[in-house]
Amino acid sequence: MNARLALLSSVAPGATESEIFRLALQHAVGELGAFGAAMHLRGPMSALRLVSSVGLPTALTRSWEIVDQEGPLAPARALHRGSGVWTPLGSPGSDADAAWPGTGLAALPVFGGKRSIGALTVLAGEHGEPTPEQWGFLRAVVTWTEERMAQAPPPSGPSQTEPSGDRDRLRQALKEVSVGSWDWNIQTGDLIWDEAALELYGTRPEDYTGKIENWMRIVHPDDLAPTLDAAGQAIRDHGVYEAEYRVRRLDGTYGWTLARGRATYDEHGEPLRMIGVGWESNESRSARDALSRALRHMSDGFLAVDYEWRITFANLEAERTLGFSEEELFGRILWELPSARQVPGLESRCRNAAAEARSAGFDVHMPDSGRRYHLRLVPGPDGHTLYLTDVTEKRRLAEERQAAERAASQRAARIAELTTALAKATTSRDVVDAVARRVLPPFAAAGLLVQAIEGDRLHHVGAVGYPDDFLEGVDRHAWTPHNPAWEAIQADTPLFLSSPQEFAARWPELAGLLDGDKQAWAFLPLTASGHTFGVCVISFDRPRRLTDEERALLTTISALVAQSLERARLYDAEHTRSRELQRSLLPRDLPDLPACTAAARYLPAGQGADVGGDWYDIIPLSSGQVALVVGDVMGHGLPEAATMGRLRTAVHTLADLELPPGEIMGHLNDIVVGMGEASYATCLYALYDSTTRVCSLARAGHPPPALVHPDGTVHFPEPDADPPLGAAEPPFETVELEVPEGSLLVLYTDGLVESSKREIDEGMAELARLLSTAHEDGTAVDLERLCDRLTAGLLPTEQQAADDAAFLVARLHSLPADRMASWPLPEDPKAAGQARRHVREQLAAWGLDDLTPTAELLVSELVGNVVRHARGPVRLRLLHGAELICEVYDGSQTMPRIRRATETDEGGRGLQLITALSGRWGARYTPAGKCIWTEQPLPGPGDHTADASELVFLNAPDFDEDWDALL
Repeated sequence: MNARLALLSSVAPGATESEIFRLALQHAVGELGAFGAAMHLRGPMSALRLVSSVGLPTALTRSWEIVDQEGPLAPARALHRGSGVWTPLGSPGSDADAAWPGTGLAALPVFGGKRSIGALTVLAGEHGEPTPEQWGFLRAVVTWTEERMAQAPPPSGPSQTEPSGDRDRLRQALKEVSVGSWDWNIQTGDLIWDEAALELYGTRPEDYTGKIENWMRIVHPDDLAPTLDAAGQAIRDHGVYEAEYRVRRLDGTYGWTLARGRATYDEHGEPLRMIGVGWESNESRSARDALSRALRHMSDGFLAVDYEWRITFANLEAERTLGFSEEELFGRILWELPSARQVPGLESRCRNAAAEARSAGFDVHMPDSGRRYHLRLVPGPDGHTLYLTDVTEKRRLAEERQAAERAASQRAARIAELTTALAKATTSRDVVDAVARRVLPPFAAAGLLVQAIEGDRLHHVGAVGYPDDFLEGVDRHAWTPHNPAWEAIQADTPLFLSSPQEFAARWPELAGLLDGDKQAWAFLPLTASGHTFGVCVISFDRPRRLTDEERALLTTISALVAQSLERARLYDAEHTRSRELQRSLLPRDLPDLPACTAAARYLPAGQGADVGGDWYDIIPLSSGQVALVVGDVMGHGLPEAATMGRLRTAVHTLADLELPPGEIMGHLNDIVVGMGEASYATCLYALYDSTTRVCSLARAGHPPPALVHPDGTVHFPEPDADPPLGAAEPPFETVELEVPEGSLLVLYTDGLVESSKREIDEGMAELARLLSTAHEDGTAVDLERLCDRLTAGLLPTEQQAADDAAFLVARLHSLPADRMASWPLPEDPKAAGQARRHVREQLAAWGLDDLTPTAELLVSELVGNVVRHARGPVRLRLLHGAELICEVYDGSQTMPRIRRATETDEGGRGLQLITALSGRWGARYTPAGKCIWTEQPLPGPGDHTADASELVFLNAPDFDEDWDALL
C-alpha cells in the first residue's frame, strides 16, 4: 500500500488530468483487487460527467456517462455526503439492473479547494466492502489526485499569434460570420444550439437533447474541468467567459474550439442564462487574416458596434448600403445614419433583441433604393454584430412562387368545389346555380348564360345577371353563320372577347344584341359524349383580357359543366315526363256537389326527388252520397305512380258499385297483394251521406282525418287503423261519425305532417292549430285560401324534399229535411198507384209538376218490379237536390239486370224504359236489402222534359196497355 503511494508521489508536477485520473484509478483497482474504477467530475447543473475509467467495458459505463448528482447512484451519494459510501449491488439505488459483476461500489468525493468537484468509484471484487486500511488508501489516492489536478497545466490550443486590443475584438466579431451560437439556461440546464453549433460540436440533430449534457459529452476529458472552472469563474465575477478546449467530432477525432460568452442575472444577482458563441481555432493566423480579407469583400453587409451602438467595423457592402466609407462610419452611432432612420422600427427591434441578449433576424426595406435586406443581429461579449443580406430577388421569387402556389391551390380548390357541387346537381337549374356560385365570384364575372341547341335556335337553359327581355331576344335569334355563340359551337373552341369594340369589329350586325352592362365575354362550347350541344357564356362588366391561365381554367370548367348539364337535361326530360304522368293520374278538377264543396293540393317532393304515389279524389255517388278518398303508395318513382293510377281507377270502379267502405278496402288490399311483396299503400276512404249527415270511415295504415266543427274545434277520429294495403288481413274496420252541417273534413297524406325534423304527432298538432286559427280569422271560409295557409304552414321549403304531400279539404253539407220525403208501401199491386199519388202530390209541393209524368212512370216501373220479383218491406223516398232522385227500397238482395227482349217477349223492357226516362239509375245494397234509384235532371228555363206519352213507343210498336190497369 505504501509502495503504491510512493510510486504515485514520484509523478512530476505538470501531468495532464487524463494521466492523473488514469494512474489514480489503476492503483486503486490494483490495491483493492477490484474489477474496475471510474472518475466523474461535476458539470453544470446537477450532472456528473464520466471523464476516465479503468477495467470497465463500454457496455457497463455507457449508462454512467452522465450521472445526476442529486440521484441515488454511488458517485452522487458520495458527492452529496462529502465522505465515502459503500453500496452493495442489488440494494436500492445500486443500479442492480445493469448486471454489474462485482459485489458493490465504493465511492469517495473529490474536492477542488473547498468545493466538491467529482467522485472516484471502485467496483469491488469478491472480497466485498473495503477494509478500514483500504478505505484509508483510497482517501490517500483521492488526496493525491486533488493536489495534482491543481498543478495540471491548462489546455493549450494550436500554435498561433493572438491578436490584441480592438483589432482582436474585431477579428473575433468577423469570425462570427461562421460561428455557432449557444444559449445556456443556468437554472434549468436547457441548452440551445443553432445549426452552426451542432456542426461545430459534432452532434447530429437527432442526437441533440437540448441539455447541457450534450456539451459535456463532446468535451475532451482533460479539458472539461478547467473549462467548467472558467465558466463558473465568469458567472461569479460577472465577467466574460472565454475558453479554448477540444471537442469530439463525428469521426471520433478531436479539434480545438474557442468559446466566448456572458451571463445574465435577475434582480437579485442570481445567474439566469449564459449566451455566447463558439468557433474552430485550428487554423493559423495567416488563415485568419485571409478570412478577414474575405469578409471585408464578401457580398453580405457586415457591421460591428459596441454597446453604445458606435460602429467599430464595416465591410465594403455595408459601406455601400449605408452610403458612407469605413472612415466616415467608424465611431458614428448607427441610429444617426440617414439610411437607418428611414427604416421604421429598426432601432427599437435591434435594442429589444440586444436587451434580451438573443440573436434576432428580420427583413428591412430601404425606401431610398427600394431594396429589401435581411438583418441578423448577434449579441456578443463586447458589442453586437449585424449582417445585411440583400434578399430583394430572393423574396420576389419567393413571393411569386407563393402566389403561383396559392393560385394553383385556389384553382384546384375551385375545381374541387365545383366538381362536388356539380355532382350533387340534379336539374339544369342546379347546374346553372352551381356555376354561378363557384365560377363567377373568383373571376369577378357579372353574368352567366347557358344555352342549348333546339332546332335552328339556341334556347337559354339558365342565366344569371341578364334581364328577361334580353333573354327573350336571344331565344328568338335564329342560327346565323356569323355569331360568336354559333362560331364557338361549330369550331368546338372557346372564344374570348376582351371589349365591346372587339365584339363590334367582328360582328357589327349583332351590335344591337349587346347587353350594355357587359364589356367582355368568354364563349365556352359545351361538349359531352362526342357532340357539342350548347354554349356557356361568362361575361364581365368591364373590359378584360383573360390570361392564358384563366382561359385554360375556364376551358377545364366548361368540360365539367357540359358533362353535368347533359346528365341534368336527361333528368329534366325524364322528370318532366314523370310529373306529367303523375299529374295526369290525379283529378283535373274537383266536382261541385251539393253534398260538399272542396279544394285540394298536391305538393311534389323537393327538387331532385322522384315522383311519388300520393293521390286524392272526390267521387259523386247516388242519393246525395259522396266518397272522399286520399292515398299514398309507398316509395317514389314511375312504378309507384303507375300503382297509384291503378288504385285510383279501382277505387272509382268499386265506389260506383256503391260497396261499403270496408268492402272497398278489402278489394283494394287484394289488388295490392297481387302486385307483389314490395308493394304497399295506405288509404283513407270516407263515405258521406248528406241525407243522414253520417260519414263512414275506413283506414288502411293512413293518418286519421281532421274534422273541424262549426264552432272551430278540431277533432281527429282515432279508430285503430288497419295495416297498410298489401299487409292487412280483411275485414277492415268502419267507423261512423255524425257530422254537423258546415263542418270541414280534411284528408291528407303523411307527407303533410311528417318529416325528418318533425314527428307525425307534432305535425298533426300543428295542422289542428292552423285549422283552428283559420276558422277564427275567417280564412276557412275560402277553401282555396285555407289550402294556401296549410301549405305555407306545414310545408316550408326545406321540408319539401322529403316526401310528396296531398290533402283534400271538404265542407260537408246536409240535404234539408223539407227536400226529402219518404213513404212505406204495401206489398201488393196497389202499391204502384199509391206511389204515383205520393209522387204527384210531393212534386206539386216542390213546384216540379213538369217532372210528374216521367216520375210516375219511373216509380210505377220500379214498384211493379219490386212487387213482382222481390219482397218487402217496400219504401219510397224522393230527394230534391241537384236532381230529382226517386228511391224504392225492398228486402231482397237480388239486383235488377237489363236484358234485351225480343218482339214476342211479354216483359223485359222495364229497365230499358228506366234507362231511357232517367238521367242515371242504379241499385245499391242496404243493411235490410237493396235500393233501386233513378235521377232526373231538374228543368231549366226553356227546357223540354220528355214524358211518358212521348216515350211509350220506345217500349214496343204495339204497346197500348193502360199503365194504371197493368200496375
